[in-house]
Amino acid sequence: MFRLNKNVINKVNGKRFFTVIGWDRTAAERAKILQGLNVDKRTLASAERKQRTFTDRSQLKYARRLVVKLGSAVITREDGNGLALGRLASIVEQVAECHHEGRECIMVTSGAVAFGRQKLTQELLMSLSMRETLSPSDHTREDAGSILDPRAAAAVGQSELMSMYDAMFSQYNVKIAQVLVTKPDFYNDETRKNLFCTLSELISLNIVPIVNTNDAVSPPMYIHDDTVVPGTGKKGLGIKDNDSLSALLAAEIQSDLLIMMSDVDGIYNKPPWEDGARMMHTYTSKEKDQVQFGQKSKVGTGGMDSKVNAATWAMARGVSVVICNGMQEKAIKTIISGRKVGTFFTDYATSSPTSVDVLAENARTGSRALQRLSPADRASAIHSLADLLVDKQEQIMEANSKDLEEATKSGLAAPLLSRLSLSPSKLKTLSVGLKQIADSSYENVGRVLRKTKLAENLVLQQVTVPIGVLLVIFESRPDSLPQVAALAMASANGLLLKGGKEAAHSNKALMDLVKESLKTVGADDAISLVSTREEISDLLSMEKHIDLIIPRGSSDLVRNIQKQSQHIPVLGHAEGICHVYLDKDADPVKALKIVRDAKCDYPAACNAMETLLIHEDHMSGTLFNDLCNMLKKEGVKIHAGPRLASQLTFGPPAARSMKFEYGALECCIEIVSDMDEAINHIHKFGSSHTDVIVTENDNTAKRFLNSVDSACVFHNVSSRFADGFRFGLGAEVGISTARIHARGPVGVEGLLTTKWILEGTDHTAAEFNEGKRNWLHETLPIN
Repeated sequence: MFRLNKNVINKVNGKRFFTVIGWDRTAAERAKILQGLNVDKRTLASAERKQRTFTDRSQLKYARRLVVKLGSAVITREDGNGLALGRLASIVEQVAECHHEGRECIMVTSGAVAFGRQKLTQELLMSLSMRETLSPSDHTREDAGSILDPRAAAAVGQSELMSMYDAMFSQYNVKIAQVLVTKPDFYNDETRKNLFCTLSELISLNIVPIVNTNDAVSPPMYIHDDTVVPGTGKKGLGIKDNDSLSALLAAEIQSDLLIMMSDVDGIYNKPPWEDGARMMHTYTSKEKDQVQFGQKSKVGTGGMDSKVNAATWAMARGVSVVICNGMQEKAIKTIISGRKVGTFFTDYATSSPTSVDVLAENARTGSRALQRLSPADRASAIHSLADLLVDKQEQIMEANSKDLEEATKSGLAAPLLSRLSLSPSKLKTLSVGLKQIADSSYENVGRVLRKTKLAENLVLQQVTVPIGVLLVIFESRPDSLPQVAALAMASANGLLLKGGKEAAHSNKALMDLVKESLKTVGADDAISLVSTREEISDLLSMEKHIDLIIPRGSSDLVRNIQKQSQHIPVLGHAEGICHVYLDKDADPVKALKIVRDAKCDYPAACNAMETLLIHEDHMSGTLFNDLCNMLKKEGVKIHAGPRLASQLTFGPPAARSMKFEYGALECCIEIVSDMDEAINHIHKFGSSHTDVIVTENDNTAKRFLNSVDSACVFHNVSSRFADGFRFGLGAEVGISTARIHARGPVGVEGLLTTKWILEGTDHTAAEFNEGKRNWLHETLPIN
């Protein structure tokens, strides 16, 4: 009879009630037990309904009951000499963290045979005599591991393995219990019921069960499926390894998630070392025929086909499964967080949108299709998009109003709301900018930059080509989408766009127009909007598909992307700390006009002024007071730099930092002694974005322009001119403060690279070495 203690009964109203009533019981028995425990009927109905898998990875964080299977290849060292203790310790730490988060964890572990073989090998070698050890004809030393009986090794290794697990888990105050299983435990009703009652009780007592087959005595086992069980005539699934054992346990205890850790990254459509092998991030039962299996692990008993069969068997019974590489750092926690790690098994994936991998491959193909088009065709597609922005502005504004309404309800910050908002005038300006891009696009791709006659009939050319596939990540700026799309068309690049959820309706409406314009030239797939729930960190790891990442948004967004992207270059700037320096020879009227525009025209922009540097001579005149009054009238909150604060008794509050981007109607004012001090201040606290001098002294201005090391340096103009449209680039994909490839507002030129084309007749390098041909290296006219 299943015993209920008070502590267990008190948990019955939570999700753990299956632990209380026992997984082995029938629905009628569970209902009878629950009748006296005040369990809500809806809870009972939820318990009795057929369990379904999670629909996508983002839901894995809700997994309450978790089974983690550790394959032999994960637990053992690559050289076969014992266990990989460091890797195992990391896995134990992750399981302990999940346990402390309130998840119910069960581990299915291999490794007893490997651990025992290591111990017995040492004993065997120690027992050899000196003569046997030195004898050239005695191969016991080399063959010690293979001649040992694996059952004996398992008997020795099981106790040693559990002692090690106990020592590791005790560091996190987690209690464990060993559960060894054999064949009768699964097709003998009595022992099978006892097994799951034991697991139920252990979990209810907050203990992590560690399950393994009793390899010291156990032959292959069978349970309910399609294999005939010897001696019974019944059909069952052969459990010859821990893959199928973990699948069985996960299904029987109605686990939410089964993580099967192996020595490969996941499921491939063919063995990963073969040409054309492709990682399958999501797997459904319909895709079984698409997979070709290779050899099994050298140290385990189950191959990849065994893992897939076990995973699909569990999936059919309502368990979500992920097969991953157990050697990857923090694999369990990364999977639960929703990241794209390993292969995710689900029966819902068939209805999901096109995967990002496919979108990226399509973008690569689409880029090549754009390259094959004539410049006139590419320009025509951009003109088509420009016209659609005006012709269909009603649909665009309707979609944008939905985003604004939802963003306002969610409490989106005012600067982001401003960026999110579209208007007919904005769309008109966008359209004009796109036409500029189209009209200037005829010589973008294939333009000859250099032409050299290396030798007679041997001509070398350097020509412009697209970078490849771009990933542009932007937030709260739906107007960025058509701008970037037009620049991609003009440069023949494939493009993936990842917009913020706050602009979902606007982005979709604008993307429909982009697709419509591309369809006119047969390059529909060249540009796509990533609408799946992909984590940005997953996109940043797609170095095989993406050539350049361009983030457009807050400094936090850009900084995080630059930090996370380890293998794909990032074009952009993390901060826009722009300065305006008022020289001693500045015209006061011009100064007021430029400062007002630089700060107040669009405070949230990255090219807005954040720090105003004033020559000390202006403190004795009226300019300083006039500036403060003007800024206060415009609603600008002023912060004082250290030197200004020391000169004022009752002045504005001190600035928290001189290196700060306010992104709002706020700025810092500081005093400097001369232009050299202003330049040093800019280099120390600026972000190399845009810096301005206001002066009537041309020599001073020239020194400033030549000395300040920023992407944009201006004289007597507002910092707000640092913009691709205002520069005549038509539009920009962003502003870069990097020093390689592109700097400042990045238009089409920043999205191009070059390749070398060499044309000859029958030239060989050996002929030049032997003196049969002579080098000329003659520069030829490009046209």
